[in-house]
Amino acid sequence: MLQTERLRLIPQTMANLYSTHVYASDPENTRYMINLPNETIEDTMAFLQRAEREWFQPIPHFYEFAIMLGDTHIGAMSTSRKGEDGVFELGWILDRRYWGQGYAFEAATALVAFTRDELGAKRIIAHCDGENIRSSHLMEKLGMKEVGRTSDRNNVSSSKVSVELEYTLDL
Repeated sequence: MLQTERLRLIPQTMANLYSTHVYASDPENTRYMINLPNETIEDTMAFLQRAEREWFQPIPHFYEFAIMLGDTHIGAMSTSRKGEDGVFELGWILDRRYWGQGYAFEAATALVAFTRDELGAKRIIAHCDGENIRSSHLMEKLGMKEVGRTSDRNNVSSSKVSVELEYTLDL
């Protein structure tokens, strides 16, 4: 568990099935996401089962945390090992009812520290849709620098191909 001033980040499990499905199935909440929205509760269940199993691996490939505001599950953050030694990728989603209140930055700051201090990360990367101003702003606020743009991002919720931004942070 990771603790911040207002939040707890705890392992994401099946206990959060319905609260995860609320934000993971919301088209507005997921419009910039590659693999979302989830169309069915079974889609959300399959993801959570995989995330929960990962916590029990000797060396997990990814760590999926539920973001808790008191007893309310408001989103998720993850860090995953990339092919290169010491490189991890961050990802996040926050229920849109909690946007604009600093929760994503607070949770991401704790996750960066965990990834660096506990997992030995040397570099952190993150990607977002070029139109996702909130995510690109969050990456910049974390001290990440834009290092690349590609024009081949395919989001599930859109038929158009969009620009993908890549950010990095050397630790």
